[in-house]
Amino acid sequence: MEKTALLEMKGITKKFGTVLANDHIDLQLYPGEIHALLGENGSGKSTLMNILLGIYKPNSGEMLYKGEKGQIKTPKHAAALGIGMVHQHFALIPTLTVAENIFLSLDHCSFILDQQKMENKIREYSEQFSLEVDPGAKVWQLSVGEQQRVEIMKLLCRNCEILVLDEPTAVLTPQEAGEMFKTLRKMAEHGKSIIFISHKMNEVMEHADRITVLKNGRVTDRMLASDADIDRMAKAVVGERDIEKITIRSKGKTGELLIDAKDLRVLNDKGLVALHDISFQLKAGEIFAIAGVAGSGQRELAEALAGLRKITSGRILMKGNEITKTNIRGRVSKGISFIPEDRLKMGLIPGMNMKENTVLKEFRGKAYSRGGILLSKAIRALTEKHVSDHDIKHGGLDLPVSLMSGGNQQKLLIAREINGNPELIIAAYPVRGLDIGATAAIHRTLLEQRNRGACVLLISEELDEIFELSDRVAVLCGGKLMGIRNTSETDYEEIGRLMSGESA
Repeated sequence: MEKTALLEMKGITKKFGTVLANDHIDLQLYPGEIHALLGENGSGKSTLMNILLGIYKPNSGEMLYKGEKGQIKTPKHAAALGIGMVHQHFALIPTLTVAENIFLSLDHCSFILDQQKMENKIREYSEQFSLEVDPGAKVWQLSVGEQQRVEIMKLLCRNCEILVLDEPTAVLTPQEAGEMFKTLRKMAEHGKSIIFISHKMNEVMEHADRITVLKNGRVTDRMLASDADIDRMAKAVVGERDIEKITIRSKGKTGELLIDAKDLRVLNDKGLVALHDISFQLKAGEIFAIAGVAGSGQRELAEALAGLRKITSGRILMKGNEITKTNIRGRVSKGISFIPEDRLKMGLIPGMNMKENTVLKEFRGKAYSRGGILLSKAIRALTEKHVSDHDIKHGGLDLPVSLMSGGNQQKLLIAREINGNPELIIAAYPVRGLDIGATAAIHRTLLEQRNRGACVLLISEELDEIFELSDRVAVLCGGKLMGIRNTSETDYEEIGRLMSGESA
């Protein structure tokens, strides 16, 4: 007997001025299924989901939920119907605990939090769906991956029947991603219907039941995951355009010793040891990757090298000169740049325009200011150069960067950070949540930086990315350095064992 759709979206059309974001889109979602929504940045996926969430109203089209026709008027209305979404940028209050954040998200809650009752409910769902969450932890103390679990827990505690997840594995390592999909499958088995937005074709084929592909606001293909293959999906996502293959060309020997880190001990935000006396060396002209499950000390290492986090013991030498206590500005002047994992919280200022974001690090320099007055022509010229060199799509140099797609925001951030040819580029998850076109462009940029003689410290949760780009890989587990390998002399299995804590 054929299943009845839980949700039907028919002919959904949405315009923003002259821009057609959704063009007569049809989408069906069935009870207990995992449905993947695939497409490049700007293909209309988020707009369609925001219509489902009641954030936008469609210009035309209709929606049937549980067989009843009607428009979802507001996000509160969607929540009351049992529809919720985990966005890429989380809506959590950092200073409150997990339990307090979840309590505030409930539609019907008293003014007084019954702490024990709330914590028991969280633990019950944690056990039921294998979703480990500490209800008493402060959100600011959690890793990005842990914060995502809190967002999912919010939806479960609200008894949502439809859960929409925007790039749910973008903040996870391969091992964590596997556990996440086990959790999603358990949710589906309990009758939940799940839509997940993804750019990862292998992940979509492995874990979805059905796939809908969008391009330029239109459905270009829909298929059962069992009928999908990479060629078919790639053609639907990017059309006939060829995606440039990333190949690592022989570049000869690596250059001089650039960074010598000795016995680094660094604390995390909870005041606990995040890095246990680790030592390593970075050389000019190499991509040195850091692998490890979330929370193994990657963020603390990146921030310690960039000067954002205090080193409690140990030393950092750059070309033989001590920089352990050198401040952020001093490290920038020595040729250290930092591409943080969260482009909108640490990398860019969303409310500022492209020109302002372009000179955030250099506005004091003589090239871009005189007597405290910014030189608008010079700043515009630099921004236009970044746009041309990195193929950055935008609506105007004077518009806030918050209006740009994630891929174009990341291109702008990277353009700024490589300006001036830095010697060390710390790149934390540089392609997280980006489509295949933006990913290929950013990978090419990192390789070009390596080939000109810079050292790129690449922090990534994707072993495919690490093996494709890096020359050497160091593995962290629980803040300890498990080993350093040449990527040409190791394999996924060995790196996976090191990530899980097994000794070499």
